Amino acid sequence: MPPVSSLVQTFLPARLGISFRWLLASSWATNLGDGIAAAAGPLLVASLTADPFLISMAALLGWAPPLICGLYAGVLSDRHDRRRIVLVANAARLLVLAALVVLLATGHLDVQGALIGLGLLATAEVFADNTTSTMTPMLVHRDDLAVANARLQTGFITLNQLAGPPLGAAFFAAGRVWPLVAEVVLLCAGILLVAKVRLPPHGRAARVAGRPGVDVRPVGEGADASPLGEGAGSAALDAGSAVVDAGSGGVRREIAEGIHWVVRHAAVRTLCLTILIFNLTFGAAWSVLVLYASERLGLGAIGFGLITTFSAAGGILGTSLYGWLTARISLGNLMRIGLIIETLTHLALAATTLPWVALPVFFVFGAHAFVWGTTSKVVRQRAVPQHLQGRVDSVNTICVYGGLVIGSAAGGVLATHYGVAAPFWAAFIGSTVFVILLWPQMTRIAHQDH
Repeated sequence: MPPVSSLVQTFLPARLGISFRWLLASSWATNLGDGIAAAAGPLLVASLTADPFLISMAALLGWAPPLICGLYAGVLSDRHDRRRIVLVANAARLLVLAALVVLLATGHLDVQGALIGLGLLATAEVFADNTTSTMTPMLVHRDDLAVANARLQTGFITLNQLAGPPLGAAFFAAGRVWPLVAEVVLLCAGILLVAKVRLPPHGRAARVAGRPGVDVRPVGEGADASPLGEGAGSAALDAGSAVVDAGSGGVRREIAEGIHWVVRHAAVRTLCLTILIFNLTFGAAWSVLVLYASERLGLGAIGFGLITTFSAAGGILGTSLYGWLTARISLGNLMRIGLIIETLTHLALAATTLPWVALPVFFVFGAHAFVWGTTSKVVRQRAVPQHLQGRVDSVNTICVYGGLVIGSAAGGVLATHYGVAAPFWAAFIGSTVFVILLWPQMTRIAHQDH
């Protein structure tokens, strides 16, 4: 049996650096807390009211903050100390959780207070998540971004999606306050761990140091002299003073800088367009998934939970195979394969009424979703200059949630008028059309930045 140190070295090579290890540990701790909250939040609201509208508001408050605050969060993360932003955002979440614990323990929490608390938590999480995503390319070399993001996604899948929700439900069954207490403990751990991360000068600090837009990493953090890739460093220098100094022009100008950069960059523009379009079809189908599971597949509550389990298990497979896949398949072709898988997923789910057919489909889709999400992030992190990472990530977030919200509304209308399978048929038809239109654009995505 190999020693523990060898296993750690295999999973987290030393070249990734100690700061990335602290960031990874923090991400895993907070992801477990977020997974617990994913189950405990709706359960808490449902325990305080039977009003369907108020219960649905809990879901809305999770979707709305990224759309409302995402672009501003991107501006902040490009302007200021990113580690400090994460610390402040998580400290705000900690205060809200503490208030909810006190109110619930003393019997003073009503449904309005719970909804306000969930909304505040979701808002603070937007700032924490957007900024955290910009820290990885500051700590590891561009050639190691695939490995680093795969490790981060491992924590998201296993802890946020697989382990967190069942734990949240179990804690809630033991007592409504216990999921909140668990979140407080995990968030404290996440804050302490991320406080140990050391980042190079960036944002306004880099400008003060006289090196606007330059990504300079500390010695020993797995970086070389040109972390943005050959040719990209000089581009960052050329654009740095114009973009980083945009703070004097106000938030609108800085947001416009990020959007303009996305529009001009072929690979990132294609990614954002693709995620927007495919989340329209995904949102339409997945918005009625709970009804699909019960009415179409005949699964009860436990069976519905199996869908998440199978998807997460597929994600774990995608995690283990990601390095092997990227070593043999170009990123562009990998994403083309993903578009086909997603299209066929909608077709298979629309056509079947058999759980033993549907569950393997969810398994394959889970693997695809992990590979797609990681590849998309790697392409963005390789291509985007450090001083624009936050804003470009926020544009991507708007595309993600904008597509989901519009698609969900369309799925609800289709299911109401034409049955629960209708959104899946519509998603298949729409995805087929989009694949044909987007297929040539996938050649713009490659291992090298352009």
